[in-house]
Amino acid sequence: MNAGGWTYASLAEKAEVDPKSVERWVNLGRTPRRATAFAAAELLREDVYALWPALRQVRAARTLSPELVALYGRRADLPVSSVVDLFAQARARIDVLVYAAVFLHEAYPPLNDLLRRRAADGCAIRIAVGDPDDRSVQQRGREEKFGHGIESRCRLALMHYRPLIGTAGIEVRTHRTTLYNSLYRADDQVLVNAHVWGANAYAAPVWHLRRTGDGGMFDTYAESFGAVWATATPVEEG
Repeated sequence: MNAGGWTYASLAEKAEVDPKSVERWVNLGRTPRRATAFAAAELLREDVYALWPALRQVRAARTLSPELVALYGRRADLPVSSVVDLFAQARARIDVLVYAAVFLHEAYPPLNDLLRRRAADGCAIRIAVGDPDDRSVQQRGREEKFGHGIESRCRLALMHYRPLIGTAGIEVRTHRTTLYNSLYRADDQVLVNAHVWGANAYAAPVWHLRRTGDGGMFDTYAESFGAVWATATPVEEG
């Protein structure tokens, strides 16, 4: 307005509104009606959306994927019983891909017993935890602002899972990859815990997916697990 020599009164007259309305646009950040905004922007020779970004029409959100069962704002909002129940219901496969996830054993000490029972019933179980000596894992610790804490947690996770080594149907490996998500899979369902830079996994979102067909989100994460598993190192007994 200053550049064009406009006053509240002169712009109001041309835009066919009350001068007080123009004053509210300027001093209170009010957004005019769309037709009025376009008329005023044309008079001012400015981009209407630069003047009033709120007028941008937001495209309607796509329909949520039928694979999405639930969404949790933080992993801390997800009851550990939900993970345990998924594992308990598994009949063919359980996959775990984490850096440490020691919260599972801490919140549910009989986890190993549950996994042994599932394996005895024919369930194939693959567990991949972070290699505490790997640089990418250590880097994750620095990004989480936990420093060397993540290395300690990885070692603690290995201590928890080591008694399972040698159990038929259960494999434990360490990985050296940069994880963008932790995965907890049971048959055709998976809990995906996103990793957010600068935050521990418990403060990041979790989405619960159920496979509904080929080529969906579930398959994307399942394939990602397979790729990491192929490069992971088996943990030996002892």
